[in-house]
Amino acid sequence: MPDQFPAQEDTIRRFTVGHDDDGARLDRWFKRHMPQIGFNTISRWARTGQIRVDGKRAKPEDRIVAGQEIRVPPGGESLSKGPQRQRIQLTDEELAEADAMVLHRDRAAIVLNKPPGLATQGGTGTKHHVDRLLEAFVPEEDSKVPRPRLVHRLDKDTSGVLLTAATPGSAAFFSKRFSGRSAKKIYWALVTGVPDISAGTIDLALAKQPGTGGEKMMPDPEGQPARTKYRVVDRAGNRAAWVELEPLTGRTHQLRVHLAAIGHPIVGDGKYGGQAAFLTGSISRKMHLHARRLIIDHPDGTPLDVTAPLPDHFAASMQQLGFDENASDALPEEGPPPPSREDRKIAARRHAKDLRKERRGERRERTTGSPKPGKPTTKRSAAAAPFEKGGVKRSGVKKGKGSPQPAAKSSGKPAGRPPGKVAGKPASRKPSPRKPGSR
Repeated sequence: MPDQFPAQEDTIRRFTVGHDDDGARLDRWFKRHMPQIGFNTISRWARTGQIRVDGKRAKPEDRIVAGQEIRVPPGGESLSKGPQRQRIQLTDEELAEADAMVLHRDRAAIVLNKPPGLATQGGTGTKHHVDRLLEAFVPEEDSKVPRPRLVHRLDKDTSGVLLTAATPGSAAFFSKRFSGRSAKKIYWALVTGVPDISAGTIDLALAKQPGTGGEKMMPDPEGQPARTKYRVVDRAGNRAAWVELEPLTGRTHQLRVHLAAIGHPIVGDGKYGGQAAFLTGSISRKMHLHARRLIIDHPDGTPLDVTAPLPDHFAASMQQLGFDENASDALPEEGPPPPSREDRKIAARRHAKDLRKERRGERRERTTGSPKPGKPTTKRSAAAAPFEKGGVKRSGVKKGKGSPQPAAKSSGKPAGRPPGKVAGKPASRKPSPRKPGSR
C-alpha cells in the first residue's frame, strides 16, 4: 500500500508501492487505493503521460513492483478512501471452521485443506463457501490488510490442498505458475475395478455438452486437449484400486471424466460413473477424490510444498480396502512441465526470426559472389551440393563404388547414361569373353 496519501488535490501526488501491491496491475492499484478515480480518468492520464512510474510513462495494464514511485497528477476524484468495503460478518462457527482448514500460512500464501462438500466459490443458492470464509483472515483492527484471494479451485465434492494468495502481488505470482503449468498437483482417488495398464497417460480432449441432470464435460475430439498421468498404487482384488493422478492440463472435471472414460469411475462420482461408481458394503458414497499434494514456486524464491491429510470418509475407505497410506509419498514424476501456450508462441516467433535471418544471409551471399564454404549459391553448385567433402549425401546416403559423380566441366560427350551402365544390369568395364561355339 502507499506510504501516505497527500491531503492536497491540486498538487502532484507521489506514492511508493508497498510489498502488498508487488506485481499488481497499475489500474488495480488505483482501484484499491484511490477507488473514486474512474478507469476513464486513469486511461486519459496514462495516454497523455501524466501518470508516471519511476519517472516513465505507464499504461493501466502495466505491472508495478514494490519500491517503485507512482506519480499521480492533480485533479480527478477526491483522495479520501470513501466508503470502506463492507465486511462480511462471520459466525463463531465459521471462524473456527476457517481456522481448522489452515495447513500453512505466511506473508504471501494461506494454504487450506478444503473439506468435501464445501464449494470453493459462491453461486446461485450457494451461500456457504471458501471464498466467504477467507474473511476470517482479515483482522478487524487493521482494515488496510488485503483480503486473501483464490488463485485456483477444487470441485465442491473434492477435498484437499487449496492455495489462496495473501496479497494482490502474490495472487499475480501464483496465477502465472498455475497458467504456466509449473505448479505440480498430485491427487489420490479410489476407483471401481482395476485398470488393465498400471501406469500411463490418458490423452482425451474434452468439451461441455448437455446431459442428464445438466451440462457435463464429455470426451470430444473437437474439444480442448486434456492429459492426465495416472499410476495404480494398490488394488483390492478386482473390486477397487487406489490410483495417483497428476493432471497435465486443467480442464473442468478432467480427472473424473478421464477415469470414467477408461471404465474405472471414481468411487462416489455418480455424475460421471452412474451406479457403477458405488461400491457395496460399508464404503462411503461420498466422492473419493483428494488433492493430496501441491508443489509450487513461492515469491521468496523457495518451493512451497504442502500435503493435505485425507478426510475421514476417504481414510476409512482406505482402511477397509486394506490400503496403506504410506505406500505412496505423492511425489510428481521428474521432468520439465509441458510448455504453456505462451511458451509455444515465443518458440514459434523465435523460429520465424531465425528463418528470416537465414534467408537474408543466403540472399547476401548470392549478391556478393563470395559463397561460404560448403554452401551452394548457384544452380550448378546447388546441384552438386548433395555430394560434399567426405562422401556424405545430405539425405544420409554415402558415396561408394558405383555412386554417381559430378559431371566434368567439359567432357566433349553428349549427356546420357554413364559409360559402362545399362538399365537393369550391373555396370561392366569389359565385355565378357564368348565361349567357343556360342552365338
